Amino acid sequence: MVLDYPTRRRLLASGAAVSAAALAGCIGGGGSGDGDRFHFTQEQSREEQFDPVVSNDAYSFQVIQLVFDGLYEYDEGLELQPKLAAGEPTVERDGTRYIFELVEGATFHNGDEVTAGDVAHSFTAPVEEETENASEYDMIESTEVIDDYQLQVDLGEEPYGPFELATMGVTVVPESVRTEDREAFNTDPVGSGPFEFADLQENEYVDLERNDDYWGDLEPNLEEVRFVAHGDPAGRVSDIRAGNTDVIAGIPNDDWDVLENEDGVTLHSAESPTFMYMAFNCNEGPTTTPEVRQAIAHSFSMQDFIESNAGNVSSPMYSPIPPVVNEVWGFPEEEYQEMLPEYDPDQAQSLLDEHAPDDFTPTIITPEGIRAQLAERIATRLDEIGYGADVQVLDFATLVDTYTSGNADDYQMYLLGWTGGPDPDYYLYPLFHESQAGTNQGHYYGGSDGFHEAIAEGRNSAGQENRYDIYEPVIREIVEQLPVLPAFTQDNTMASRDYVEDLQAHPEVTRNPTLVAEYTNVSME
Repeated sequence: MVLDYPTRRRLLASGAAVSAAALAGCIGGGGSGDGDRFHFTQEQSREEQFDPVVSNDAYSFQVIQLVFDGLYEYDEGLELQPKLAAGEPTVERDGTRYIFELVEGATFHNGDEVTAGDVAHSFTAPVEEETENASEYDMIESTEVIDDYQLQVDLGEEPYGPFELATMGVTVVPESVRTEDREAFNTDPVGSGPFEFADLQENEYVDLERNDDYWGDLEPNLEEVRFVAHGDPAGRVSDIRAGNTDVIAGIPNDDWDVLENEDGVTLHSAESPTFMYMAFNCNEGPTTTPEVRQAIAHSFSMQDFIESNAGNVSSPMYSPIPPVVNEVWGFPEEEYQEMLPEYDPDQAQSLLDEHAPDDFTPTIITPEGIRAQLAERIATRLDEIGYGADVQVLDFATLVDTYTSGNADDYQMYLLGWTGGPDPDYYLYPLFHESQAGTNQGHYYGGSDGFHEAIAEGRNSAGQENRYDIYEPVIREIVEQLPVLPAFTQDNTMASRDYVEDLQAHPEVTRNPTLVAEYTNVSME
């Protein structure tokens, strides 16, 4: 299901934050008379769901990740490292059985020890309770608690490719506390993490306190943390410049230079696993012809657009795999870049004259924000070579209903985005597999013989090297045939006051702010 909300892994409705005003009296960080409390201003409002089994909201998860520990957790390079697990799992039965050993002595905030039963519940509850996160765990066939510190997890008859790179990073909840009162747990959770829930004023703020009995080796430097949401970018920028908060997330591109030159402010940025793209209608109409798609890609410069409109907070992409994910996998990005059509208006006009109708004026549907700006840029460049385009800026619900139709009368191109994880499956299966046509994608690309079978095979295979060999030809075909033109990947950005020490942006939005880890321990000096 496609959700118009900032979920952990989701279709991106817009390139700008959803407006949500921060309430007066909530602003106040370490530099504004708020004592030792660390003040973090989020770029979007939270759903106020803090049960990891239920929550599918990235901004609630920014709180959750400090209150709970994962079985494994992402490091600064977007690779899973053991946390509640004692090490790497034992893998048996051709990649369909995983045996996890837990560290001993890890405790929840109420003093109960973290056991294999809690981990088993964390794996299975989303499916059993049919939460929005069920699809992240529905490949698990069964779990068996061997003893308090050992858990066996069996998948179905086939492996699940992303299991070792993503699924193992399950956030662990205490089964007995959670199941006693799920509704209460959702807004007053008990985890095993370095911070404890202290106070929630819904739609205003969340306060956390340091867990002084934290089982881990690292003790947070910060004693108290407050989260507030401020969906207005200009308001966030004003707050950090005035010292009304310690950190803001989500720096607007046009304000980057302003903050970079602001005394007392430090900027932080990390490439994220996001994929912004323009998709062509490959179901019917002129854009079913590859030469027409290539012509449109030749008609404008994606590089120039990015540099002039988003160069401070994004990076160009040359395939459907974001650069930060490609660092884990090593697909040949430079080759893909050379394969993509370069800006060549003469070639664009020649191809359209030969392969498109004389009155070709494609309809481009887009959400508002930077992608609407990109659509207008394409329309302008097409107009310069005698064609043009009809740009329709739609609200997200209308956009979904339109692009999933596959009708040429509705659109020839649409602009959207997707955020995933460190596995190619998160991009290739939902956005390109034929089973997702009319749901997560509306390009309806048929592909060559074996194209869709390879995407499914990659999902149901074990071993990164083996899956690389399956996926690379699929990615190459997408770049060559252009059912989707890669645009750019967004950065996760933050700005902090200069007394905030050791803060760094994380590629995964739900891990921001990372306040204590092997590689950092944020403090205010």
